[in-house]
Amino acid sequence: MPISNRCRAVGVCALALVLSLSLAAAAAAKGTQASLRVVGKGGKVLTEQKLRTGTIAIKTSPKATCFGAGTGGSGKSLEVRGATALGLLAQASKKTASLRPLLITDAFDFGLGICGVGGSTVHGKASWYLKVNHRASQVGGEATKLRPGDEVLWDLAPSYPYPNELALEAPPAVTVGAPFVVHVYSYDEKGKRKPVAGATVTGASGPTASDGSATVTVLGPTRLRATHGTEIPSAAVCVAGSCSGR
Repeated sequence: MPISNRCRAVGVCALALVLSLSLAAAAAAKGTQASLRVVGKGGKVLTEQKLRTGTIAIKTSPKATCFGAGTGGSGKSLEVRGATALGLLAQASKKTASLRPLLITDAFDFGLGICGVGGSTVHGKASWYLKVNHRASQVGGEATKLRPGDEVLWDLAPSYPYPNELALEAPPAVTVGAPFVVHVYSYDEKGKRKPVAGATVTGASGPTASDGSATVTVLGPTRLRATHGTEIPSAAVCVAGSCSGR
């Protein structure tokens, strides 16, 4: 092959490689989108948001000593590859004040441990409980891989057995001032759900019936939420328009 043709071929290959790497980098930067909900001490909702995550450096903290003396983090930043439940939490903490400080330790061989998120810190028998799509994760947060559209829940559970997680379902469209029916369900660790009687729903005329139903009336865009005893409160459901800034 003439030298000019060889150069041209090499140039084309090099350009293709550059484009390929650029596309890969762009895809990695785009990340995986998932929903994040964090519930802290006393059932306080620290955040509910959708965001994208991927490979991320997570900084450990010497102040993460909730597991006992000598269990604080090294202070190093550790790379967690791919889209993970812990990476999603760390990504959100960068721009969400209610999730800081994020206290994580690397003192254990089995993986990273979470002591605190915001002002909610592990004490006694409490621990951070992780669920994805209403099912308890069987591995640590950094090993819990995410797919697009996954729903991630971190809850500071007071002890084991962990509390069930509530979910609220409302009609896709409602009329302001007109009554409508919602349903409340409870999910166990395995993701099995059942209707909840006696739950409280924002704006409802009374607690839920045996089938989990309640009648609600709103006067404008409203975030509905269900609570029931020590169970994990439901994610907010916006009805009657946009709830931005409310």
